Amino acid sequence: QVQLVESGGGLVQAGGSLRLSCAASGRTFTGYAMGWFRQALGKERDFVAAITWSGENTVYASSVKGRFTISRDNAKNTVYLQMDSLKPEDTAVYYCAASSFLTRVVGTRAFQYNYWGQGTQVTVSS
Repeated sequence: QVQLVESGGGLVQAGGSLRLSCAASGRTFTGYAMGWFRQALGKERDFVAAITWSGENTVYASSVKGRFTISRDNAKNTVYLQMDSLKPEDTAVYYCAASSFLTRVVGTRAFQYNYWGQGTQVTVSS
């Protein structure tokens, strides 16, 4: 089992920045691809960004491309999501996910990930 714990969420004004962290513990997540998803109140969970084990390949949702950056530090078992130029529509609970099925490719669908964190709230005020 892999346990994922997100942190770094909070309240920020539009145009501001936040950095989310996702710390993995338990079974090593060596080789796992990682992703971030978000779910706004009353809406479905949407893909945000993903990164391969090596960090060489990343993919972003069109709504965040150019504003968000995903990265990982495998030595620290941690994945990050740097969020800049935040907008009120970025308000959501952000979830970190790990996939033992994906290594060299990134996944954009929730079913491709088999471990999930509890989520961290991000609220962007206008």
